[in-house]
Amino acid sequence: MNLEYLALFTRVASTHNISQAGKELGLSPAVASAHLNKLEQQLGVRLIHRTTRRVSLTEDGQAFLPHALDVLTSAETARAAVGAGNLSPQGNLRVTAPASFGRMHLMSALPGFMQRYPDLTIELRLSDSIVNLVEGGFDVAIRDAALEDSTMVARKLASDTRLLVASPGYLEQWGEPATPASLSEHRCVTLVGMDTWQFRDRTGNYSVQVNSPLRADNGEAVRDACAAGLGITVSSLWCAYRHLQRGELVPVLQDHSLVSDTAIWAVYPSSRLLAPKVRVFIDYLADYFGDTPYWEQLARQ
Repeated sequence: MNLEYLALFTRVASTHNISQAGKELGLSPAVASAHLNKLEQQLGVRLIHRTTRRVSLTEDGQAFLPHALDVLTSAETARAAVGAGNLSPQGNLRVTAPASFGRMHLMSALPGFMQRYPDLTIELRLSDSIVNLVEGGFDVAIRDAALEDSTMVARKLASDTRLLVASPGYLEQWGEPATPASLSEHRCVTLVGMDTWQFRDRTGNYSVQVNSPLRADNGEAVRDACAAGLGITVSSLWCAYRHLQRGELVPVLQDHSLVSDTAIWAVYPSSRLLAPKVRVFIDYLADYFGDTPYWEQLARQ
C-alpha cells in the first residue's frame, strides 16, 4: 500500500481539507485528490465525504484511520531499525498539550529539542479540551490529569503539586481561613466546574463547597485573578511558581492536604508502535523536567 497515499489520508482526516493536506505534503490539489481516489479504489470503499466547503471521514474512513496511522508508524520504525539507526528522527511530530502548560513550559523546552533533532518539524496544538489523538492525527498528547483511559499508554513526565494560594492583599483585607470548612466564608476563584475542593485528614477524604464569584476556563486567568486580590484559589505549582517566588501569591492552609492525583503525562495510543520521533520527544521532556522540576526548585527559593 502506498505510504504517500496513507500520509495524505491521515492529514486530510486532521485538517478536513484536501488542498491544505496536499500542500503540507508538497502536492497540488489535483494530485492530492487523485491520490485519495486511488487509495479508495485500492480499498474498494469510500473513505471521505467531499463537499465544496469541507471534507469529513465516512464510517469506513474512521475505521481505517487508526490502521493507516499504525502502518505509517511501523514504516518509520522499520526505517530507523535498518538503516537509519544512526540518523536523526525525521518527519512531522504532531503534539497536543494544555494551553497554559504549553505556553509556560513546552515552549521553553522546544528550542533545545529542535536543535538536537533538526530534521523534525513540530505541529503544536494548545487546547484545554481533551483531544482524541487518533481522530486528530496526533502523535502524542501532554496532559495534566489523573489518567483513567486504559486504551492509552502514558509516561509520567513531572509531578503536579497543587496548593491553595491567595494574594497578601486579599488576606490582609479578609483574613486567612483557619480550616478548609471556613473557605465557605471566603471569596474563591475557581476553574469552571471545579467549585468543590477535596481535602484529606486522618479520618479520610472530605469535600468543601466554595463560593465562586468568579469562574474562568483557564488556569492562568484564575491565577492572575487571585494575584489581583479577587479571592483564594487552587493552583498547580507549575502555574503559580513565579508569583509565589515574587510574593504576589502566598500559600494558604498549608497544614491541610488537598486531594489530587494529577500529574504531567505524555500519552499515546496503546495500539500504536512508539515511533522514533515520539520516543525521543518523550525522553527529552522527561530529562528536561527531571525528578524535581525547575518550577518546584524555584518556588522554594
